Amino acid sequence: MAAKDRFHAVVRTALEKEQWIITDDPLRLDIGSTKFEVDLGAEQLLGAERGTERIAVEIKSFLGESLLTNYHAALGQFLNYRLALEVRDSERTLYLAIPVIAYESFFQ
Repeated sequence: MAAKDRFHAVVRTALEKEQWIITDDPLRLDIGSTKFEVDLGAEQLLGAERGTERIAVEIKSFLGESLLTNYHAALGQFLNYRLALEVRDSERTLYLAIPVIAYESFFQ
């Protein structure tokens, strides 16, 4: 099992405050002999007519020395997880949780 990201507890708490139920910590996906672990799986009841929304959240701190290296690692992992979810749990939406400073300085 991989080590939890530095901001794992913060992201989990934020989701729970927004009424998400954490269903998996981590969310494990097995595709053949490859095993993936997305940081969190969660679901939220949207209302009687709309059903339940299910998400997977990968958490990245972007605390390494190179923002570009952090970006490439996060993107590669995100793409692998998205493919694994298409195969194993296509109803789940994948999100990448990153610090605001990384979003504002690199993703915009």
